[in-house]
Amino acid sequence: MYAVFKTGGKQYRASKGDTLKIEKLDAAEGDSIEFDNVLMVGEGSNVKVGSPLVSGSKVKAKVLEQAKDKKVDVIKFKRRKNFLRMKTHRQHFTLIEITGITGAPRKAAAKKEAAEQTKE
Repeated sequence: MYAVFKTGGKQYRASKGDTLKIEKLDAAEGDSIEFDNVLMVGEGSNVKVGSPLVSGSKVKAKVLEQAKDKKVDVIKFKRRKNFLRMKTHRQHFTLIEITGITGAPRKAAAKKEAAEQTKE
């Protein structure tokens, strides 16, 4: 099962066990966080799309690391004007691991339960 959620002005597609690099959050390493701006939840052809959000669904994650990204060169240049400005930038990010997704469509949950019962 996967979910599409929104944080930091961007959208991310995640499933359980994925690690994502997202915009910096106010959380310490090891904290667990929840994203409730879920746009879509589903698996295969059984997908639940929100308008704009899927009510009652959440994506749970654990903060693995707070760090800075690789250095990016920022260059301003105007030809024939003797104008050159060179700077660098390192963006802060939060590395998270998805631990769970709630709010799945009923059909997918029912199929999963049925499959588990037949195995037993």
